[in-house]
Amino acid sequence: MTEITRKDTTISTEEYRINQQIRAREVRLITDTNENVGVVPIQKALQMAADRELDLVEVAPTAVPPVCKIMDFGKFLYERAKKDREARKQQKTIEVKEIRLRPKTDDHHRSFKVRDARRWIEEGMKVKVRIRFRGREITYPEIARQMLEEVAVELNDIAIVEQSPNMEGRTMLMVLAPAPDKKK
Repeated sequence: MTEITRKDTTISTEEYRINQQIRAREVRLITDTNENVGVVPIQKALQMAADRELDLVEVAPTAVPPVCKIMDFGKFLYERAKKDREARKQQKTIEVKEIRLRPKTDDHHRSFKVRDARRWIEEGMKVKVRIRFRGREITYPEIARQMLEEVAVELNDIAIVEQSPNMEGRTMLMVLAPAPDKKK
């Protein structure tokens, strides 16, 4: 990453060459008004940019000859960062919640946990259902598998099993995701 000092500000460039960094002898020039000037020597392009008090930016370095545009580079970076922020806002982040059970958890207490899981799935979150074994409980994994299957059956009207029950150390884990086609 290089830094360029321009008009008392430091601009960080990651993928664009500007002004004196452009190495080609000739460039295809586009002005700040999007007018295609054609292929010109680099010195003439730099002079045109300097006359307008703007920067010469290499926008397509792989083209032959490279395409350069006259623009305000600081404003260009600001606009690009603004678009990136907007795009990040529009992204949908899926949160993963978790309910923890034990093989000895009775049906009454499990129903509270399943109710929470139902609420989270309706809000569009994924839910991990984890059964933790303590001591010799690990010798009966079929009890936990059955419990996880019962939870999946209780929630099958709004959720699908994304990851089937499997052992991870001293826990058995299942992941439920909101069903895309099933509505509340």
